[in-house]
Amino acid sequence: MSLTSILFTVFFYLAVSLCLVGVTLKVIQYASTPVPLKIPTAPAPLTKFGVILRMMREVFLFSSLFKASKWTWLFGWLFHWALVLLFIRHLPYFWPGETPEILRQTESLRYAAFPLIFGLSGLLARRFFVDRVRYISAPSDYLLLILLILIALTGALMTFAQFYPDMGKVYAFAEGLITFDWSELPSGGIFLAHIFMVFVLIAIFPISKILHAPGVFFSPTLNQVDDARKKRHISDWAFDKEKNSKGG
Repeated sequence: MSLTSILFTVFFYLAVSLCLVGVTLKVIQYASTPVPLKIPTAPAPLTKFGVILRMMREVFLFSSLFKASKWTWLFGWLFHWALVLLFIRHLPYFWPGETPEILRQTESLRYAAFPLIFGLSGLLARRFFVDRVRYISAPSDYLLLILLILIALTGALMTFAQFYPDMGKVYAFAEGLITFDWSELPSGGIFLAHIFMVFVLIAIFPISKILHAPGVFFSPTLNQVDDARKKRHISDWAFDKEKNSKGG
């Protein structure tokens, strides 16, 4: 293997390790953070089943964002769902052994690159041109969107502008990362830039705002039942403290 192939292989495992460890630690932190008050955003569901329905609307339809800003909802919804479709399209590259038939029929999903770029461009423009959003935007917000746009653009260039790498080597390299049967990385500046930025995105996932993907499920404003008038709410943290106090 060439030095470039070795470096990219090591970088991939390092990025995935950082992502898995970081996300695990964050999820543990979210799950163990005390929630001493009932703070669901009204109008809130009165049953656990209602909470599940509300969470599904939030995850799949972005319902609260739709109520807050139609343009932001449009850009965000296009970006997220296009990203899901392109993730499915990339699965055959990493599938060990024979690819299932359903994953072979994903060629049309390549056109999701266009709504992905459109959605990301809208979200970036929003941070430049909407005063209240620009005021609260940090440099990392701009850099993350630019990184995602560059990943999408380099992928679109390879797909639609015929800057193809050696696809046989691409499949062998990607599958080798999963099976630990490492192969030579195909050459090509656009391809190398594309996967380098993808690996960077994976590595910074736990410390970026895209961590809201698992974080939304731990939001007390969304996952709480609005039953404060019927049942006293005591978090585990407060319950243990109260019990120890009475025991003493």
